Amino acid sequence: MKKEVISDKQGISLMILFIIGTSIIYASGIKAKQDMWIAIILSLLTAFPLAMMCARLHYIFPGKTLFDICELCFGRFIGKLITALYIWFIFHTGVSVILNLNIFITTVSLFNTPRIVPLTCIIMLCAWVAKEGIEVLGRWSSLFAIIFITFIISTALFLTPQMKINNILPVLNNGMKPVLNGAFGTYCFPFTQIVVFLAAFSNFESKKSPFKIYFKSLLIGGIFILLLSLMNILILGIDTASRVYYPSYESALRVDIGELLQRVEIIISAGFVIGAFVKGSIYLLATCKGISKLFNCRDYRFIVIPVALLMISFSTYSYNSIMDYFYWILEEWTLYYALPFQMIVPVIIWIFAEIKSKRLLSNSNGT
Repeated sequence: MKKEVISDKQGISLMILFIIGTSIIYASGIKAKQDMWIAIILSLLTAFPLAMMCARLHYIFPGKTLFDICELCFGRFIGKLITALYIWFIFHTGVSVILNLNIFITTVSLFNTPRIVPLTCIIMLCAWVAKEGIEVLGRWSSLFAIIFITFIISTALFLTPQMKINNILPVLNNGMKPVLNGAFGTYCFPFTQIVVFLAAFSNFESKKSPFKIYFKSLLIGGIFILLLSLMNILILGIDTASRVYYPSYESALRVDIGELLQRVEIIISAGFVIGAFVKGSIYLLATCKGISKLFNCRDYRFIVIPVALLMISFSTYSYNSIMDYFYWILEEWTLYYALPFQMIVPVIIWIFAEIKSKRLLSNSNGT
């Protein structure tokens, strides 16, 4: 199989789109109410150690994915077991990401269109990109990341006259508990989701590239998530932002500068489509790499289409309604998926990787 090397610029662009991705239409840290900006800052600060831990794993095992590292650290049997669990986690989360985009499209625009139609189009497009590989997706992202960020900044500027600073006051009126709840939610989604790049990335320009990619991407992505969430609260207020499904879209609907500027919500929609497409493609790519490793296949590309078809089938029967979907994402996914697979297990893998690295180093020095 051809060795796929991703440049620093491509990796940063790809991860920025991934981090902001589906968060662009939500108000992150909403459980903290008007103190959500504090919650986002806390979650961002606590996410940096995890990001550096992921970069360290790339550094210790250059050219290896998460699935390779599991076998190297835990042996063949336990490594395969952890790989199988991660495949399910990545697959199911990928389905949720793509279904999120599909629900948004059919909710705000294609009202009477059967959900299977846009769903199939989205997943097949993700499959095409996944078959082309991480390098193609990285080159595409390096261009669209600039467009994506321009969308966010322009929307914030258009909405500036409608922002009210009183909507984030008083500070810490409800104490620290809501802030910590909001910080944990934002920490799980989207910051610690970067763990999936351990499965998607393997080869970099240099050994120090992972540290640069993870750090810069998380910092830039976190700043823009903070900007978007602040924008939503300052415009809508906490009551309205908590009630609606898509606060950023609702905020953009309020832009109306006479006949000069209208329908700015299209910018938010386009940004969400770009981000969700990249995120869905990464999850599909990582799933296929995991399956190929589990069954010792030489190339993951030949299973991309079958996995994509499985995603379509699974998406059709996963959730009964939009309320069912959001309950799963906001309540159950955080507890059963994010906590073990994005926090606990990666830390355990990192600890075993450090132990194995020191043993190998001591053995080499001894000989």
